[in-house]
Amino acid sequence: MSVPQTLHLPSTSVPAGKTCDLNMPCPKHKRELIKFYCHDHSALVCSVCVTLEHTVNMCKVNYIPDISGKIIDSKEYHDILKAMDTISNKYHKMSADVKKMTVKSNGSVTNVLAGIKKFRKEINQRLDELERQAEDAAKAIQQENDKNLKTLETASDDITKSLETSADSIKHLNTLKQADRLFMELKYAEQMIKEYKKTLHQLSAYNVKEYSFEPNEVISSLLEADSSLGDLSHKTLKLTSLTPAVKPRQTLYPDEICIKTSKDNSSCWITGMTLLTPDLLIITDHNNSAVKMVEICNQSVTDQLKLDGQPYDVTAVTGTELAVTLHEEQTIQFVSTTSNKLVKKHTMNVDGKCYGISSQSGKLVVSFMFPVMLQILDTNGTILTTIRGENIFRNPTYVTTNSSSIYVSDWRMKTVTRLNWQGDVIGSYGGIGQSRGITLSDDGTVFVCDSERKAVVEVTADCSKGKVVLKDLKWHRAVCLCTETCRLYISSDTGFHKDNNSVQMFNLSKTCN
Repeated sequence: MSVPQTLHLPSTSVPAGKTCDLNMPCPKHKRELIKFYCHDHSALVCSVCVTLEHTVNMCKVNYIPDISGKIIDSKEYHDILKAMDTISNKYHKMSADVKKMTVKSNGSVTNVLAGIKKFRKEINQRLDELERQAEDAAKAIQQENDKNLKTLETASDDITKSLETSADSIKHLNTLKQADRLFMELKYAEQMIKEYKKTLHQLSAYNVKEYSFEPNEVISSLLEADSSLGDLSHKTLKLTSLTPAVKPRQTLYPDEICIKTSKDNSSCWITGMTLLTPDLLIITDHNNSAVKMVEICNQSVTDQLKLDGQPYDVTAVTGTELAVTLHEEQTIQFVSTTSNKLVKKHTMNVDGKCYGISSQSGKLVVSFMFPVMLQILDTNGTILTTIRGENIFRNPTYVTTNSSSIYVSDWRMKTVTRLNWQGDVIGSYGGIGQSRGITLSDDGTVFVCDSERKAVVEVTADCSKGKVVLKDLKWHRAVCLCTETCRLYISSDTGFHKDNNSVQMFNLSKTCN
């Protein structure tokens, strides 16, 4: 099987002084070696992969030795090591939490057993059987806690070792100036970091309980009855390194970024926003039928793409690909962001006027107002799940997702609704005047624009509680959170052009992490 000639591969000889160590087998095609990198899919691939899946007509593919020369001591090298160090520190903190929780949980079980013994002395011999049952229940609790604690400790230790081993290998390859291997190791490390971040949230769902014994107050008069010795109440111990204490959020006076350009024919109306990196904001300008790329550090629009209709919302599908809803056209426009340029790719037809959109693990969640519904699709347009019902949605304008949940803001229902990935409603928060844009932090906290109260409301991940964190805002529409910088981006939706032609930036306190 030959490699397409359009790749223009160099000869197999390696320039003097440069080591070519492309000797890593392809995981899909075991007889082939990895020699190429696909920018569109952030994937290390072999010749067969390029021929079958990453063709030059669809993807930007480079021969690794042609692009790896500047990887030694590069910004990417240092950024990935820094990210690995950050997540490694989180796992170290988790390990310390587990040890504290082990002591506290086991101590609580010891107290339960002591309470059982003390209460047992106050009753007659006929309660021996009930005493044994209570002790067995307490020991079963301890076994369950030990199992969960062991799972957390083992996962934390294993992942920490994996990160440390990978980091050592990267440092070693950098010292040896083995650019090709270093490049591949860094790319594998990127994927490792993404997976381990997801694992952090998954592990935080493990419940470890602290119990106390509460004697039955009427048991003395019920010695002849078939009754239990008492009840075991509990409270869940939290991994404090992953669930920081709730503190009031502090905000600084907002900055503003002007997003009006010479290409615009009218005032801006920013209806959707997403971040590709902490310094690269993508916005949809509905009035000017455009997608714009905004550099945060320079506070300027660096590229602008004219679309075939008026866009509403945008989401990042991969590190270099966006999906934009065009509601009147009833299509989703895919856009490439390679080399910091916006380029139209293919479109995908949908079953109605699409508004909000969010991407997660190769799936798209899209909200519709005509007809009113929510759909989960794959990136080829195959409908996986459809959710309808007037008791659930009336005007589901925006949607955001993480690996465990889907959150929808409905301005007419005045709610934030939480669903699982099977489409079941598992929570709802109704303390909102009129919900618009919605965004998520890494710990699952929801931020939603309340246009009626001119505020941003922070809602807990289970949608049980909410509080205002920003108030006295202009009439606002879209919102986007960067958890790395604790910065919230908000667009305006007022009758004044000067308000709509800028995006406001609010610096939240570090409790957003």
